Amino acid sequence: MKSNSAPEINAGSMADIAFLLLVFFLVTTTMDSDLGLFRKLPQVQDEQIDIVVHARNVLPIWVNANDELMLKGEPIEITELKVKAKLFIANPQNVLDLPEKKQKFVPLFGEVQVSKQIVSLQSDNETSYGMYIQVQNEIAKAYNELRDELAQEKFGESFSRLKETGQKQKVDAIKMIYPQRISEAEPNRRNLARR
Repeated sequence: MKSNSAPEINAGSMADIAFLLLVFFLVTTTMDSDLGLFRKLPQVQDEQIDIVVHARNVLPIWVNANDELMLKGEPIEITELKVKAKLFIANPQNVLDLPEKKQKFVPLFGEVQVSKQIVSLQSDNETSYGMYIQVQNEIAKAYNELRDELAQEKFGESFSRLKETGQKQKVDAIKMIYPQRISEAEPNRRNLARR
């Protein structure tokens, strides 16, 4: 006698196969991780302090909505930014229209002339993220190259090597001579109107 019911398929191992496939994809899949900019933000101050900064001590960099780069109000190419920023930050010839310097005691170096430089970066709301990152990278390269040159001259090692080997006193001394001062300002209406 024949039965009218269809034969049953054993689905017990299907759950095991699905689980193994899930584990396989979780283990072998790579996820893109978003990288941010490494910045140490200042501590929040309870009281507001007014600081007077002379115009010669500020390097104004502006990126407009068309990803055009301006340095001190003059258009420049991104490839020129690092060299001009290095000259501004270091002011090796003590030029009068570049940042003034102050005498400061720095461990391992003694009395040193330290620039009062501030790099001021301002971008438009419509500036592309890629261009903003390029500008940030060029500014960071300027600081890193100056620090590397000083580390090579004084200690015979690169700045990054000093950090890797945990030579904190040398790293801190170099950072005191070339402090990374980057001011990032919000776009204002005057700059937005320039478009």
